Amino acid sequence: MIPHHLTAAFAASALLAGSLALPSAAHAELAVGAKAPDFTTQGALAGKAMPVALHALLRKGPVVLYFYPKAFTQGCTLEAHAFAEATDEFRKAGATVLGMSNDDIDTLKKFSTAECRDKFAVAAASPAVIKAYDVDLQRDGKSTGYTKRTSYVISKSGKVTFVHSDMDYSQHVSMTLAAVKKLAK
Repeated sequence: MIPHHLTAAFAASALLAGSLALPSAAHAELAVGAKAPDFTTQGALAGKAMPVALHALLRKGPVVLYFYPKAFTQGCTLEAHAFAEATDEFRKAGATVLGMSNDDIDTLKKFSTAECRDKFAVAAASPAVIKAYDVDLQRDGKSTGYTKRTSYVISKSGKVTFVHSDMDYSQHVSMTLAAVKKLAK
């Protein structure tokens, strides 16, 4: 029998764990092998606004499409720095990196220079794109207005070949780079 004071602690832990739990399978990201939904949106590179279309990027080769919750937050800044540092390696493997969040274009222009270090484009994820890629960050079953931290590697043919979804940014670059290099073989 569990003492009463520990039962309350277990209940509190379970409640807290439930509020921080990852989305259920009903909210899973696109599966490997799925066709990546095409989109056209506003983006920014080196502080300048530009149109971004997935189909145009795929003509050049594979695309690393990574969603991040909010520009200029600690994890998103560190992730952008890591992708910027690895951009040359992605290019050598024939891939283009594109970051997406629901930030406005003025924020994206600043972020593309300050944190992406003018190395890769970032783009605005519309509600339709967020839904299509199933990256709506929810808490207690309601949208937070942010995207989950999810990275996709999309082959030149438009198929999802790799998915990594984890709010910890630290493995996104190394895992997507390994997936891109595997595609290049």
